Amino acid sequence: MNNLYLKKDGKSKRVSSWDQTGKNSDRVIIPAGTSFVIADIEGSGIIKHIWMTIASEEKYYFRKVLLKAYWDHESEPSIDSPIGDFFGVGHGVACHYVSAPLNMITTQGVIEDKAALNSFFEMPFQKAARMQVVNEGDKDIILYFYVDYVECPVSEDSYYFHASWRRENPTKGLVDLEALRLEHDKQNDPHFASRKVYEIANLTGEENYVILDAEGEGHYVGCNLSIDHLNPMPGFSWPGEGDDMFFIDGEPWPPRLHGTGTEDYFCAAWGYPSGKYDSPYHGISLYAPLRSHGDTWKDENTISFNDYSGKITQYRFHIVDPIIFDKSLLFSIEHGHGNSQSNDYSSVAYWYQREPHKKFPEMLPVTKRLPISERESVRQFYRSL
Repeated sequence: MNNLYLKKDGKSKRVSSWDQTGKNSDRVIIPAGTSFVIADIEGSGIIKHIWMTIASEEKYYFRKVLLKAYWDHESEPSIDSPIGDFFGVGHGVACHYVSAPLNMITTQGVIEDKAALNSFFEMPFQKAARMQVVNEGDKDIILYFYVDYVECPVSEDSYYFHASWRRENPTKGLVDLEALRLEHDKQNDPHFASRKVYEIANLTGEENYVILDAEGEGHYVGCNLSIDHLNPMPGFSWPGEGDDMFFIDGEPWPPRLHGTGTEDYFCAAWGYPSGKYDSPYHGISLYAPLRSHGDTWKDENTISFNDYSGKITQYRFHIVDPIIFDKSLLFSIEHGHGNSQSNDYSSVAYWYQREPHKKFPEMLPVTKRLPISERESVRQFYRSL
């Protein structure tokens, strides 16, 4: 809250879905298979805040509807993500959480299909800004929105905001955990399987799950990572222990920023003993463990390592500690220690950089974006134990 008392330059402006007849139809309808431009701004300025909410009868519309943004008349988007994942919760659902730059506001303690979505990431532009919502679902959606911005000069030293979604389903696990389970069951050692897996040496990072592959000059400011845990290690059903690795400016392995485990990168320890929680810069925005009798998507007050089934979204924002790069940044994380596990991984990376940016991976079609059904998650998880 420093400097709030100082004079601010520029003009505060807003684009919104307000009913310009003065009535209360403050929304737009986006038919299935079409898109709507929510902001088309000429000149220079900085987007300060985005608020929106969607009404839809379609399941998983948070994965079927996309948010895209283009700066200064560029042809490739600088934001390209399913709308739910962009605002911090994966797997096509909504869940209440609050962080510093992003939040979802909805019923607390349950998995929801509606929410208020807020972004406070600053998004500067020199010549123009165009933001659109793309409905790739089978049903029309109703959209309410604000885009709040300041019309002002923007320094040529300013970086542009970027956000890119990825998914690998399943990740390519390097260990046959089903065969290991058969061997594990013959031993009189509850840690037999984990000891075998922890002997794997990853000395390249080449098989890691990639969260960001950027070229140019900029700094990385965070991500969310969603996991559906389908392939647990025998006797230790924890999908973490995957080290984070930041390869800066093309450096070889080992990178100068090498982590010690998934939960460590997301600022926790010893797994996620808290269950779901949110804080300004790190947290678990979605925690939805399975139960063997199929009672899914339930929060519990306390958890153990045997509860790390089902779907989770975790986030980490580098607001006070951005990762700086001059030429390129490759950020990846192991899927289980030594890339041992085959799980459903998806993520959104957030960063600022000079344009032009490296073209993002092609957005997956809707059928490849949908989450795995609860029933199938149960089947795969308990088959592997």
